[in-house]
Amino acid sequence: MATSATMTQESVPPQRAAEPASSPHRTSRRPFIIAGVVGVVAASGLVYWLHARHFEDTDDAQIDGTISNVSPRVSGNVSAVHVVENQAVRMGEVLAEIDPEDLQISVEQAKATVALAQAQLEAEDPSVPMTLATNESAVASAGSDLAAAQAALSAARSDAEQLTAQLAQAEANDRTAQLEKDRSQKLIAEGAVAQADFDQRLNAAAASRANVDALHQSLAAAKDHVTQQLAQLVALRSHVTEIEANAPRHVATQKASVGARRASLDLANAQLAQAERNLAYTKIVAPVTGIVARKAIAVGDHVAPGQEVVALSQTDSFWVTANFRETQLEAMQPGQSARLHVDALDADLQGVVESIGGATGSRLSVFPPENAAGNYVKVVQRIPVRIKIAPGQNGLDRLRVGMSVEPEVTVR
Repeated sequence: MATSATMTQESVPPQRAAEPASSPHRTSRRPFIIAGVVGVVAASGLVYWLHARHFEDTDDAQIDGTISNVSPRVSGNVSAVHVVENQAVRMGEVLAEIDPEDLQISVEQAKATVALAQAQLEAEDPSVPMTLATNESAVASAGSDLAAAQAALSAARSDAEQLTAQLAQAEANDRTAQLEKDRSQKLIAEGAVAQADFDQRLNAAAASRANVDALHQSLAAAKDHVTQQLAQLVALRSHVTEIEANAPRHVATQKASVGARRASLDLANAQLAQAERNLAYTKIVAPVTGIVARKAIAVGDHVAPGQEVVALSQTDSFWVTANFRETQLEAMQPGQSARLHVDALDADLQGVVESIGGATGSRLSVFPPENAAGNYVKVVQRIPVRIKIAPGQNGLDRLRVGMSVEPEVTVR
């Protein structure tokens, strides 16, 4: 019996120590902890809400700037390259050179063309005053001939008039002489006059008739002379009219010829200037101050106008392009200040909102979305905002196009 009792006692497992009762202090602190956590979360939410009311930020932003793509102005083979990628260059610095030999020949040809045009102009230029002098002399000579012809016509008419008067007088005298002859012929038949008187009157009548005939012939010759002088006068008048009409035309023709020579000289000078400019273009210079971002030229390459050979990233003007969501632009406007955190510099810069883009980024993409389909899903769009970086800040010389930026714009 004792043995069984002992076994019974050993088979019964010992009872676990009684668990201590929950502390009343711990139970009473739990609501306070929960309330504190809720308060901290609420305070954090309030602070974030107050911050969000005054600021708008985004991580979709980068440094932007102007990249100048330099190309040659003339074609040719590259004879020298003076820059490498990432090298800083100044405006006007020579980047590369093109073999100038062919263009130098073009300059010499243009100079020869200028010399030829100059000589032709100098040979042609005196023709205008010479033509003027010749025309004036011809007009004066024709005027003198016309005046002489008019005087000769007047003299011929005067001679004809004088002969006409002499003929009238001679005819009157002839009639008298004929009457005297006829009377003497009757008287001699009657024996009233002597034969010598009759012979005298007969000779006087014959002489008078001959004088009348001679005056008729002289008058006819004088009238022919008048007609001849009149025809000559008409011809001289026509000649004077022709000279006076053609003289300005001759001068205009010579002036036009001189103008053509002068235009040829101007053209030759322009071609020379262009040839000299082309020769100067064999030196490819930097149009702006910046850094060589990309170089695509080497000695021996054949380049042509419009071919991009060097890309220069300008370092004198930077701005930030920040792509804000459209829901962030309600209170944003130009002139608001912005804090710009540049990741590469781990520094903050100051800036000012300069402008808000005119279209969303999706609309400016290569393949803009077409929202007319039935399965359209509304997506919050982003609009680029240009932020001007305030000048004179430290670190601006270390900025590069494309660096990531986190802007924060003060909107209220």
